Amino acid sequence: MTPTDMSKVREACAIAGHVRDYVASLMKPGELLIDVALAGHARIHELGGRAAFPLQISRNHIAAHYCPFIGDETRFREGDLVKADVGVHVDGFVADTATTVDLSSDGRHESLRLAAREALDAAIRVAGPDVEVAEIGRAIEQAIIARGFKPIRNLTGHGVDRWCIHKAPQIPNVPSGRGRLRADTFVAIEPFSTDGEGLIHEEGDAHVFMARKVGKKLKGAHPKVVQAVAEFRGLPFGSRDLVQCFPFQQVAETLNAMNRAHQLIAYPPLCEKKGRMVAQFEHTLYISDSGAEVLTSASKAWPEERARRVSSG
Repeated sequence: MTPTDMSKVREACAIAGHVRDYVASLMKPGELLIDVALAGHARIHELGGRAAFPLQISRNHIAAHYCPFIGDETRFREGDLVKADVGVHVDGFVADTATTVDLSSDGRHESLRLAAREALDAAIRVAGPDVEVAEIGRAIEQAIIARGFKPIRNLTGHGVDRWCIHKAPQIPNVPSGRGRLRADTFVAIEPFSTDGEGLIHEEGDAHVFMARKVGKKLKGAHPKVVQAVAEFRGLPFGSRDLVQCFPFQQVAETLNAMNRAHQLIAYPPLCEKKGRMVAQFEHTLYISDSGAEVLTSASKAWPEERARRVSSG
């Protein structure tokens, strides 16, 4: 990787780390999820980045992929356990990071939250060149079990690359899978802890999509909306990204047409059993010849005063 490309990765990771913490600070009982999500996207743009996927805010038993949509009336509530998953790219170089916020007044979810946080710390200590992914999964599982909870077995971390949010290797939350970390690559490690069964399933409507390919002519699709989808260059996008720019009916007709033509992948929310809780933490790491460097840590996030300066022009 060239020094110029590495600087773009670091820029994306710095913005992602800042926005992750900024979004977490906005989560208050009574606030609308969509308002917080849009504020996070605005901050990404203010700092010179672009969203690598739509900022997702998943509550309680929803582990991932809840993407607040335009008109969504869902509000944060006292007692919620909230995951914020933030993706940023600079010139296609991707950063992926997540945090969990306990909105209970009595801290009832703190131990579950710490289980995921400590699992991420344990995974980072193990990570390095030629380390087997199963060893990282073992460290994650042991840390979560030590707190009396379970890891989610069918969610994994993943490699990231330019214009690519998910690539090999998959990094499990349990000691399974094949593959090793390789030097001069980037990975996103994301432990999920739960007081449930440790398995997630798809539930509800999808508002996150990714184009397999984009056909120039497609019956029922609107060319300008198709062009907007193409401009994501294979990165995931949200229905809200399009609805903010085009009439809802045009967006719906285009997405339906692309889906019928098998040009689209939909990502519904991923859920544990209702009534159970899920926590998640995630960092993007650079795997070098000598070890692993965390790129999305809070210490590397944009200072608030610089964010305000950029926001004000």
